[in-house]
Amino acid sequence: MLKDENDVFFSFGSVQDHGVSKASQGMHSSKFCLNIAGDTPSSNRLFDAIVSHCVPVIISDDIELPYEDILDYSKFSIFVRSSDAIKKGYLMRLIKGINKHRWTRMWKRLKEVDKHFEYQFPSHKDDAVQMIWQALARKVPSIRLKAHRFRRSSRSERGSK
Repeated sequence: MLKDENDVFFSFGSVQDHGVSKASQGMHSSKFCLNIAGDTPSSNRLFDAIVSHCVPVIISDDIELPYEDILDYSKFSIFVRSSDAIKKGYLMRLIKGINKHRWTRMWKRLKEVDKHFEYQFPSHKDDAVQMIWQALARKVPSIRLKAHRFRRSSRSERGSK
């Protein structure tokens, strides 16, 4: 739907055809990067867009985003429902309607959060590896609570038989 639009750049390729480097160059020189939800819960596209300081345009009705419990993606991303994205002209009107001030705020926020999406070796404070470990640590208490409640209810069921 966007291939014939002015100001829209598409990069296709494979790893053997320097596709990764072409895509990276395209993202670094773009203001917005399309992130279409696919058949996997996560993808490199989002991380690549963020570290390229390219405002992600996330097309999904129900995406689970990394570190969303501590990062407000609405400060540096645009969200579009799938049903809206397929309407002729919708995406271009939406993107063209974002003024320079709003885009600049999003771009500056991308520069603040990009470290959370970069993998370092060895790992650095607040990089992607550390963020993943922190996200897991934040989930442990709720997992323990669910396990304790499950054991409690299963014990009471056994006692009533």
